[in-house]
Amino acid sequence: MSFRKPRGNATEKVLSPEEQQAKIDEVKKLMGPIADKLPVLCSNPSILRYLKARNWNTKKASKMLKETLKWRLEYKPEKISWEDIADEAKTGKIYKANYTDKQGRTVLVMTPSNQNTDSTIGQIRYLVYSMENAILSSNSNDGYMVWLIDFHGWNTSSLSVKTTRETAYVLQNHYPERLGLAILYNPPKVFESFWVMVRPFLESKTYKKVKFVYSNNPESQKIMEENFDEEKLETSFGGKSPIGFNYEDYAKRMMEDDKKMTHFIDTGCSSPIYRTILSTSQLPDSAASDADSDEASDHEHSDDEIPSNLKTPDDKQ
Repeated sequence: MSFRKPRGNATEKVLSPEEQQAKIDEVKKLMGPIADKLPVLCSNPSILRYLKARNWNTKKASKMLKETLKWRLEYKPEKISWEDIADEAKTGKIYKANYTDKQGRTVLVMTPSNQNTDSTIGQIRYLVYSMENAILSSNSNDGYMVWLIDFHGWNTSSLSVKTTRETAYVLQNHYPERLGLAILYNPPKVFESFWVMVRPFLESKTYKKVKFVYSNNPESQKIMEENFDEEKLETSFGGKSPIGFNYEDYAKRMMEDDKKMTHFIDTGCSSPIYRTILSTSQLPDSAASDADSDEASDHEHSDDEIPSNLKTPDDKQ
């Protein structure tokens, strides 16, 4: 997968609710009939995320939506099950906390030093599984989540620029405006050099959501107090809860969540993000070609290539 460095972001626009709705309606028009057949991916909140990610440029937002749909068609993130990634999860390098922040946002805990595999493909697959699960279980109104990144035991052997770049690519292009806050907890000095290398590959809106917090710095600790209930927060993050990651318990939680995902698929909602996967031939070329002429050469799929269990009732008739 090629990775392109994000272009410099222009000053973020501020639109009124009426102007935002007008932009959403324009994206739906650019997407054409498919907008009605994808009520989740093309819902107002979803389109709003893509518009914000592209600074309200409707053509670019439409192109981004099309690329996400094609990615989901090929990658099938909603089909990843616990059994597929159980080995990646054994050390608790990424897990969904059993609490939310004070805004009700889902919390993903990450411990880079607990990396237990060398496969970038496997690591990204586990990340995607974790993102899908976090979105499925989210109760927040805005769909944002929080990342708590524990740097205990981290050293340069824990880093991989390739994996970091692939991670940024997937998250920024296919899960836009999902990150509400990322807390880097007790990062060592050597990480600062790594951060300098990684930062150019992040959108400016993304790295502005990243906060460095140190346990020996009372001022930065206020960030934890403002965002979390210390009774629920793990002791590793300065909280009072002694409950940490337990693989067996977590496996049970995830398998129960997998049943919920299966229910989405069986009822015609193939993921928490969209109800069906349609052929890319049904995507209006104008939405992409106006934004990027390279899209004219995109591979087309016929309806016959769509698995029957991923079609909506209308598609099956």
